[in-house]
Amino acid sequence: MSAHLTKSLGVVLVLALAPSWAAAQDLEFHAPHSATDASVPAVMRDLAERVLPVYQENDQDRYLANLSALKLVAGDYASAYATRRSLRERRRRADAGRPVGRTVLYDIYAHAKAIEEGERTPFAQAFAQSYREMVPRLNDKDAYAVTRWFGTPLPVLQDTLQRSFDQRRPKDSIALHDAVDLIWTYLSFDAYRSFGSLVGALDAEEDRRRYVTEASVLIRTPEGASLYADLIRPKNAAKSLPTLLEYTIDVARNDAKESAARGYVGVVAYARGTHGSPDKAVPFEHDGDDVRAVISWIARQPWSDGRVGMYGERYSGFAAWAAAKRLPPELKAIATSDPIAPGVDVPMTGNIFRNSAYRWVFDVTRSKESDEGGSVDDAQWRALDKSWYTSGRRYRELANVPGAHNAIFRRWLSHPSYDRYWQKMVPYGEEFASLKIPVLTTTGYYSGGAVGALYYFAQHYRYNPHANHTLLIGPYDEGAMARGPSSAIQGYQVDQTALIDLRELRYAWLDAVFKRGKKPPQLKDRVTYQVMGANEWRSAPTLEAMGKATLRFYLEPDPSADSNTLAQHKAPGDTFLPQNFDLAERSDADWTPTLGLVSKSTKVRNGEMFVSEPLEEPVEISGLFSGRLDFTANKMDMDVNIALYELLPGGEYLKLFDPSYEFRASYARDRVLRHLLRSGERQQLMFRSERMTSRRLQAGSRVVMVLGINKRPDQQINYGTGDDVSEESLDDAARPLKIRWYDSSYIDLPIRRLTSSPPKKAR
Repeated sequence: MSAHLTKSLGVVLVLALAPSWAAAQDLEFHAPHSATDASVPAVMRDLAERVLPVYQENDQDRYLANLSALKLVAGDYASAYATRRSLRERRRRADAGRPVGRTVLYDIYAHAKAIEEGERTPFAQAFAQSYREMVPRLNDKDAYAVTRWFGTPLPVLQDTLQRSFDQRRPKDSIALHDAVDLIWTYLSFDAYRSFGSLVGALDAEEDRRRYVTEASVLIRTPEGASLYADLIRPKNAAKSLPTLLEYTIDVARNDAKESAARGYVGVVAYARGTHGSPDKAVPFEHDGDDVRAVISWIARQPWSDGRVGMYGERYSGFAAWAAAKRLPPELKAIATSDPIAPGVDVPMTGNIFRNSAYRWVFDVTRSKESDEGGSVDDAQWRALDKSWYTSGRRYRELANVPGAHNAIFRRWLSHPSYDRYWQKMVPYGEEFASLKIPVLTTTGYYSGGAVGALYYFAQHYRYNPHANHTLLIGPYDEGAMARGPSSAIQGYQVDQTALIDLRELRYAWLDAVFKRGKKPPQLKDRVTYQVMGANEWRSAPTLEAMGKATLRFYLEPDPSADSNTLAQHKAPGDTFLPQNFDLAERSDADWTPTLGLVSKSTKVRNGEMFVSEPLEEPVEISGLFSGRLDFTANKMDMDVNIALYELLPGGEYLKLFDPSYEFRASYARDRVLRHLLRSGERQQLMFRSERMTSRRLQAGSRVVMVLGINKRPDQQINYGTGDDVSEESLDDAARPLKIRWYDSSYIDLPIRRLTSSPPKKAR
């Protein structure tokens, strides 16, 4: 099973055919204690048999689908398969030419159960017969989709069923529509439990019939490095084909077969030092040249038509941009999600180094180290963070385990500015101007990779106003491209319109580039964004055009209250909010970030909260926020943290983006050149966030801003001496950081007005 399939896919499979009707009738039902209890099949069969006589549905397709599920769970397999044949015929007439749906899995399963029952055939044999009758009839794209769906991990479906039982256990009855939901949940689990071990061999057999596969093909670079690649191409292609290339340092994330199923040659190339390469793994430094060597090799192969597109997430996305620094003529398009921008979001964000980068470089290089000593689990990494944090040692001493990863991380620490070391890895400055191929970038408001994605997009248009670069952003996290958008992210219920197939959209976009296909209708303009809370998609020609108006809030201190005020008008006079930060304090060594995008309260750590009055009218915030901090500090530098929330009328706090926006004050003006603060002097610091959101705030909601100073066990600590932060230690914390935030500080939120008048406060 591909790593692309995760929990959300399992939930989608369970709920794909949930009923649209509701009925008042309740049925007696006592939920089993465990999804694996021996009594579960009988309990669910009894429930299905009692639902069947009373089930009704006006939508004929939905009626047939649910009826087949009821019959399968009730054990009436021949009738269930006949029902599914009727449903399939109806859909074939209505959906001619459209991709097959996930329901084909239940067609295959129902047919297998009917064969098992009618011909007294073992289920494994019956399933193989049903598979071989149905899957070979599908085109490559649909067959790939079916085999991918077949691979849903069984624990995902078991967990879903267990949660359903747990939710219903306190009750002695179940509503009719809930009963049908539960029967689908059980059927998905029971079906996958029966055929899960059988599909691997059948899929491999089908792949051999459809594709030519070459594994671990050696590619030599001009400088003599050894790279390996896997490639898959359609066996019956009548002509040479364009190639879709993913270049990766993460062996577990890839599937070239998906590209081949779409009518391309699929190639996955592995970074030097991985996948058997004898060379050293050194992230970022050689990938541009290596990717160009792979592209040149592809273009010389007889199955290639000379055109290459690159795609992928995170490191694979970076590799595409690294290749584009000196654009090969064969590279015709880039489609990436959350691409890493070295020196911008990895190993540091806002010029603040992250311990997670040390862990990551250990993971991607340890296969080449003789002294690696095995893998390291989360608890060990947290212990490392805590040990360094409580010791007060220099940040450079965090990297104290011998090995290649240590040397690489130390080299990164020697480049805290976005200097030539980082600039030479991907396009920089005017190099973006010559990048004229189509580019698609996808990211999310809740993705850590949004910083890199937005950096590439903004820089491309800054230096090439006529660039062909499209950005799609919505309420997604890092895994949305691989597993599909989740209906819920850390407690936040995602709008229905946001639940689009991002992988399908990417391939449709690539088809428009390479096959003269139709451009996806969602991508109407350069920026396509989902407005949370409005259940709408919008388009804009630029990031700035997302919110043409500005809602300004001044930071008004209120020493007598638990929180301060975000005021739409500056108060007369000149007041300030004093803050003291003891950077030597270590009682919080066990602190970890709070998970969840929605919470009943917000505990402020190392900062202050500012809250607006309730909004009298809805307002739509869309884009990058900015602002000015007017302050006095007794240090020459500090690391600032800003988080924004909507405080809903019901009292819940919703994060407008996550992670929070963090930046080193001395680099706020310029990530290349450091500008130290003036200790003891009042000064202003302008900033523009590297994170964005789009959200329609309700009438009665409040805007909440948390302004704080970074001091965390899992990040570099800036003690404010003005020296190299990696060389600072607890010895530099004798003097607490003292700040005065003046009330002329403000934050500007980009808004789209929903009425002709500006947002008002509630009376």
